[in-house]
Amino acid sequence: MALLKHSLLLQGRLRHAAAAASFTARRGAATSTEEYQRRNYAENASEYNTVMGSLVAQRRPYLLRDAYDDMMLDGVQPVRDTFHTLIVGTMKGSRLQDALYFRDQMKEMGLQPDVNIYNFLISTCGKCKNSDAAIMLLEEMKAHGVKLKGETYICLLNALAATGRTDQVYAIVSDMSAAGLGLNKYCYAGLITAFKNKTPTTEETMAKILDFVEQSKGWKYVERVSKDNAENVMMNVSEEELYNLPTAEYVNRRGFVVKQFTVYHVAMHACAELRSKETLDVLLEMFNKDNRDGSTYDIFMVMQAMRCYLRCGDIDSAVKMFEEYTSSRVPAAELYVTLAEGAMIGYTPRGMQVAQETIEKMVSRNFFLNARLGTDLLLAAAGERAGGYTTANYVWDLLQSRNIIPSLPAVEAYYKGLKEREIPADDPRLLNVTRVLDNLNARFGPRRNIQ
Repeated sequence: MALLKHSLLLQGRLRHAAAAASFTARRGAATSTEEYQRRNYAENASEYNTVMGSLVAQRRPYLLRDAYDDMMLDGVQPVRDTFHTLIVGTMKGSRLQDALYFRDQMKEMGLQPDVNIYNFLISTCGKCKNSDAAIMLLEEMKAHGVKLKGETYICLLNALAATGRTDQVYAIVSDMSAAGLGLNKYCYAGLITAFKNKTPTTEETMAKILDFVEQSKGWKYVERVSKDNAENVMMNVSEEELYNLPTAEYVNRRGFVVKQFTVYHVAMHACAELRSKETLDVLLEMFNKDNRDGSTYDIFMVMQAMRCYLRCGDIDSAVKMFEEYTSSRVPAAELYVTLAEGAMIGYTPRGMQVAQETIEKMVSRNFFLNARLGTDLLLAAAGERAGGYTTANYVWDLLQSRNIIPSLPAVEAYYKGLKEREIPADDPRLLNVTRVLDNLNARFGPRRNIQ
């Protein structure tokens, strides 16, 4: 337990930056054992694995390379589990360069990456939209005789889909068929994503998306034994995260995602991204026909439907969708934020009114903004160039009342908006925002082009 507490303080204690200067001294007689013990946070592979696992759980992948460098400086030999943790962490953080570095380090130590490692690496390629690297890893697997399993094909399919390479995606589908594997819901999700990302968007795009949703109703289970998924469960990697689906962020939150609706999730997300209200309406009609047993939309589907309507300028349909869902179910803060943020698109008087009223309703029902949601709303509201800046000021005050500091870009945008208005230099709000901005700049870098 003490070790985990120490790991929470790693950002200030990881020693890689001073490694070159201090390595000889730390190992020499000039440094006492007591001093070394005080500065050290892990002494063996097991302890380093625990520290790295803690960093992954905290979503601090940018420190994994530092911890690994410390491990090397301490002369601790990594084991296979060490590299599994490191590569899963880089996948979760979308850090492809670090992932490939750890792959190379693994090889240098005589440890050949197994199929699970390659799955995580390929997934990272998808998150970083680097389909060429995914193909390179596939060729490497074949060269080293690593046998592909069902998950590997799906990782490849979704990694290639991230860059809209429909020709390569179809090639993976053919390879799956040749290997005796049927398509499952994650494969159809990948096919939909591939056409969503293919440019330019044509009339065929939306027709293909609807066709894949229809085809998916007869999806087959990809053959695999139960132990194939054991690594993902052990490393706390959901299938949605492994395959880079838009539901990955919400899948472990109660009520947000009904897994059996995966294909609808991805298709409705595509409608929102491509601003196709017509396709969304067809999808909703298909869903209602498929679920006459009483099954209804989950929160993620409602969010995507609202996003689609709002991005198409149809505020009334988004409000109707929101009200129908929240009238009979407990809403989530994300629903309020989705409606408020989307209503501000274009900064129309009607949209700004809806946004303000939505945030007020959220607060009245005891839903509060966290740092991420507050940042999203403040960024959206800060872009308003006309009007009294009422919504942006309201969001800022809500965050201040709970001592929540939004991200640097959001504070910068809000500061710019205030400066564009006729506000006295000694205005308390402006002075407060300036102080917060200066503090953030001191932590994260110099102010960028603020006038």
